[in-house]
Amino acid sequence: IIVSLETSSMRFVAGCLTLLAIPAAVTCFVAQAPSTKHARALAMSASTPANPKPNLSLPPPIYSDEPGTWAYDTMSRRVDAEILQRTYEENEDEFNSPEFAEALKNFNDLRGELQNAANTKLRHLKDLTEEEAKSEERVREYNEWKTIMEPYVEKGDTWLTAPWLVTEFYAYRRLMEALGYFDKTKPTYMWDPFAKAKKAGLDTSVSSAETVMGKIEALPNTREGAGIAAAFSLWANKMDLSIWPADTENASVDVVQKILHSAEENLLHDDVDILTGYCEQLRSTGGGMVDIIVDNAGFELVCDLALADHLVASGTAKAVTFQLKYHPTFVSDALEKDLIETVEYY
Repeated sequence: IIVSLETSSMRFVAGCLTLLAIPAAVTCFVAQAPSTKHARALAMSASTPANPKPNLSLPPPIYSDEPGTWAYDTMSRRVDAEILQRTYEENEDEFNSPEFAEALKNFNDLRGELQNAANTKLRHLKDLTEEEAKSEERVREYNEWKTIMEPYVEKGDTWLTAPWLVTEFYAYRRLMEALGYFDKTKPTYMWDPFAKAKKAGLDTSVSSAETVMGKIEALPNTREGAGIAAAFSLWANKMDLSIWPADTENASVDVVQKILHSAEENLLHDDVDILTGYCEQLRSTGGGMVDIIVDNAGFELVCDLALADHLVASGTAKAVTFQLKYHPTFVSDALEKDLIETVEYY
């Protein structure tokens, strides 16, 4: 696999893994070189629409102001006492270096807010620096956060009275502010406080990956094969490998169905029939564009790459686009650089 980095606009590179440094952190995995006309059409269709909206109505938000609930524990204790404390301990040398003095003060200020979450009112992000304001990307992201936070700041909400989903994402964005993550003038510019934890996850992924990668590669280019690949990506190392036959490609339908059934356990809802039907439709028409929304780095990301490989090799996808996080979030969530590191590592 060839890795090629671009800086701002969509690029099509036949036969390459192309990573785009735009807010969506788009990654395209292309199987083979198409004609020039096809390449141009594929490059145009590869762009994901900006700000896609859900088709279904959203459920009522979860709040964090009721003691005894998971959300209350998360915002009143766990984010600070577990996540940020562990972040400090894993990066203690960096935090206590002279270069990180300002970042450490801001980091502790943020922890102080969370330790008094019930009484600390939310605020907007600090104004962009003069240098940051020159970037359209930075201005857009800042304005998006201002729009998100406006009703809660205006109402005087605290870390606990605003919706949990908003405040937990906001906590990680505030962490980036505290560290000066986007400020090119700071020594902490683009410094990932969770990099060590993610690297440990990558290092320990190899033994699990070695066990299953050959089996994924041997999957049949059928509807059932797509279902197994999707289940593998969903469950990663949770699937029961003991029921996999030595020759998956030539396994009987009964054995394949048994593998799929084992992957259905503990699912609240299963749309695999719709998914695999769509995969079959794409394959019958020469393949299409597929997006994978990535969650965690480490073995999970390896599994997502394996799914992408199967989708391309089976003819389901001409290209697969990976949607990654914009900045370090939820400790293990994958960034563009984590995907590059995973490809290079393997």
